[in-house]
Amino acid sequence: MSSYRGSVRPFVHFNAKHDAEFLHKAMKGIGTDEDAILMVLTARSNDQRQQIKAAYKKAYGKDLVSALKSELGGLFEALIVALMTPPVLYDATLLHKALKGAGTDDQVLIEILASRTGDEIKDISKVYKKEFGGKLEKDISSDTGGSYGRLLVILLQGSREEEVEEDKIENDAKDLYAAGEEKFGTDEEKFITILGNRSSEHLQKVFDAYKKISGSDIEDIIKGETTGNLEDLLLAVGKTHFFCLPDRAGTDDDTLMRIMVSRSEVDMLDIRANFKKMYGQSLYTAIQEDTAGDYQKALLYLCGGKD
Repeated sequence: MSSYRGSVRPFVHFNAKHDAEFLHKAMKGIGTDEDAILMVLTARSNDQRQQIKAAYKKAYGKDLVSALKSELGGLFEALIVALMTPPVLYDATLLHKALKGAGTDDQVLIEILASRTGDEIKDISKVYKKEFGGKLEKDISSDTGGSYGRLLVILLQGSREEEVEEDKIENDAKDLYAAGEEKFGTDEEKFITILGNRSSEHLQKVFDAYKKISGSDIEDIIKGETTGNLEDLLLAVGKTHFFCLPDRAGTDDDTLMRIMVSRSEVDMLDIRANFKKMYGQSLYTAIQEDTAGDYQKALLYLCGGKD
């Protein structure tokens, strides 16, 4: 368990029926006990929340999410509903919103497709089709273009290698060097093929080998050779923990909520460490300063620590 990097773990003495009763009492009668709701739901894994949902329906003949929505409001409601959504459905819904709204929310496309495993991406595509009737690849292709669109489609195949392939590291580094610094203009296709098909752990080793060959950081080369969404996507694919949490210039609640919910059981400890390195203060303190009320309390529970 020591390698676990999430801030939310499955609750040890878990009893779905007991939690369902507790939540029912918290919402019964006049007024709602928001503290009780957030303390239970932020301290359970997503899988456990689904079991609570089933137990609640069995006991009370009502949908727990609908009951919560009728009792809560604003950002706190949005956060609790997100926590109650199975991860694959949550990702599929975010992608649908990113593609179907006014303009495309490229930050969401980049964040999800660059960070999910191959199996997760395949599941997301299936759920997307079931829930929204369209093909995710078709929707992404019609909303994006060029090398950026092609790299998104490669990632959508869900065929990124999960392992580090020692025998490919040196060659990949040489190929990237030949495709970037060594030639006039950039061979974007080569960058897309290598970064789109290798695991982020493998790419870390490739980038180390690249630095030995060229003396430069690959990140600087990507920034110098590409721009816009392609640059952002290449940088995201090459990092194990790249999540762009909002800094001090006002709070982007959509992004904050999305990352806190989707990464709390994956790598929140690493995100916290990176945040502190980037902004010189802890994520916990930033949440305290930029949010309020029950929404803030729930985010702090999900953050899981003050460092």
